[in-house]
Amino acid sequence: MAQRAWSPERRFHIGDIAWDWHSIPDAESAFRVALWQENGVVLAWAWVELPGHLELLVDPAATSLLPQLLGWFETVAPGPTLSCLVMETDRHERAALSERGYTVQDTGPFFRRHTRDLSELPALSLLPDGFVITPVAEDDAGRRAAAHRAGWSDFGSRVTADSYRNVMATYPYRAPTDLVVVAPDGGWVASALGWYDDLNRVGLVEPVSCAPAFRGKGLAKAVNIALLHAFRSLGATHAVILPRGDQAYPVPARLYQAIGYQPGPRTLLYTRH
Repeated sequence: MAQRAWSPERRFHIGDIAWDWHSIPDAESAFRVALWQENGVVLAWAWVELPGHLELLVDPAATSLLPQLLGWFETVAPGPTLSCLVMETDRHERAALSERGYTVQDTGPFFRRHTRDLSELPALSLLPDGFVITPVAEDDAGRRAAAHRAGWSDFGSRVTADSYRNVMATYPYRAPTDLVVVAPDGGWVASALGWYDDLNRVGLVEPVSCAPAFRGKGLAKAVNIALLHAFRSLGATHAVILPRGDQAYPVPARLYQAIGYQPGPRTLLYTRH
């Protein structure tokens, strides 16, 4: 359904589902999911992370299901605070949330969709001497997980070799769009994971990392440009990413805009106490 309903203004690319479901060990034990179907076609789904956060996707032709979907969420989630993340362009979802007493949080982090046309790409960036970019191999899950954790050490990461192995086994994972930067000593110091939707011909970048000791060398920029080339070689016409958009963490958005991504709609967090 996410593939069928995709547009740059929607919350979910198919790669988001694969990464968010599998990357954290045992996270699914806190997930509750419901589907609304008609004649075998999914018209809406709700994905709850206990105790009280909702992600949802509704077919534009089936927005009448929103009250039923939100009602199900409220019976499943114990709270005490309930939250739901939507895009600012999701007017039906926003209206349904407001009608049930949810309000937009005006402060705190948010994310902004960025889109890049792939018809013209910058040349592959030159790396510092001894650094190379390479795709991940099938037996590299442990090293790949360690590289991700190193790059996300500022925030903490629970990604493990086993959970990354699950990511690699999940559609639409492809090794040619899972790239790492290898340092002269053989260490993996930066990475960018891409997800290609061949129906919509759009690649999602999620996630990107660079180890703190190697920042400022252009490695994240280089691996991101290499990923854009990989997407285009598969037939993609566009790439998307959803970095933080608030001023508390502006660096990633600046990087993506510097390589040609154009900012679009942002996320909104609705809560009810």
